[in-house]
Amino acid sequence: MDFELTETQQQIRDLAREFALRELAPIASQIDETGEFPIETVKKMGALGLMGIEVPEAYGGAGLDTLCYVLAMEEICKVSAAHGTIMSVNNSLVCLGLKLFGSETQKREFLVPLAGGQKLGAFALTEPQSGSDAGNMQTTAVRDNGDYRINGRKSWVSSGPYADLVLLVCATDRSQGSKGTSAFIIDTSRPGLIRGKIEPKLGIRASATCELLFENYTLPVGQRLGEEGMGFKIALTILDAGRIGIAAQALGIAQAAYEASVAYARQREAFGSKIAEFQAIQWIIADMATRIEAARLLVYNAALKKARGDRYGQEASMAKVFAAETAMWVTTKAIQVHGGIGYSKELPIERYFRDAKITEIYEGTSEIQRTVIARHLLGQR
Repeated sequence: MDFELTETQQQIRDLAREFALRELAPIASQIDETGEFPIETVKKMGALGLMGIEVPEAYGGAGLDTLCYVLAMEEICKVSAAHGTIMSVNNSLVCLGLKLFGSETQKREFLVPLAGGQKLGAFALTEPQSGSDAGNMQTTAVRDNGDYRINGRKSWVSSGPYADLVLLVCATDRSQGSKGTSAFIIDTSRPGLIRGKIEPKLGIRASATCELLFENYTLPVGQRLGEEGMGFKIALTILDAGRIGIAAQALGIAQAAYEASVAYARQREAFGSKIAEFQAIQWIIADMATRIEAARLLVYNAALKKARGDRYGQEASMAKVFAAETAMWVTTKAIQVHGGIGYSKELPIERYFRDAKITEIYEGTSEIQRTVIARHLLGQR
């Protein structure tokens, strides 16, 4: 298996790294503190092609492969995981859904501005009573002549407070369970959609998250994505891809915490020596690097399988669960290496720790990933 990067892959990695250091590093701590949604830097990401990396150029995207996306995500998330979340949702959950399942008309109308960064997308699947149990949705879309009428509530919608378009999955025939769900392209400027309160979160605080309430929201049949009853299939397909993005996010957070720990160990002195000379610290650093490298190989493997058009669901789940748990372990140890100053907001270490936790939860918890992996291995899916 060849992980040597092509010139194009190196270029997108370097582009994302330079942008993150120039534009995101100066504001990362501030927007984490205030929870301010970074709309201006998100627009700049769009202008650079980072909001539609795998979308063909004909539809406003960069026309690059999945490994390019992973490399860019890692660099953005090393500096600001909140920006990475916004980028991930737009790329993996919304643009990909339209790319794979949208009609030509839908791609021209909706995918082009999303991929080019002129509009921002969100994905609405979770409800207050149904997270991983996505087949238990209460939000409904009822056919009414040439329209659908939507009622219900979606929760934990990342980018929801600022999204121009939302890819919604809801029930069109609740008697059929998951087979009675459909997907829709929601224009948030239409009446009948109410954005709820912005959630006060532990981490990725500048990535705004809210509830969306639908009260007799109507949209034309032409804004249904795919056929009626395909909603669950669409959701599972794009969540598989989304897991690669979240694995890359976790990898970036872990890498940032590791690099900070190495730098601190080299300059911090205790008992007359640099703490990097203490075996206890050396072993932590060694384990950090080893786990990160293992996570990186899993993430790259999943990305390459997707880029080749192979089945990659099992590999995506393996990459996500391992990278997420690596990020949580590495950031916890990074605080330990830094001691008291690591617990302080004076350094970004505690932010890395808070940001890492969500990677074990959203787009499928670690427990769900293990279930998915086991089903693949046992031939149950």
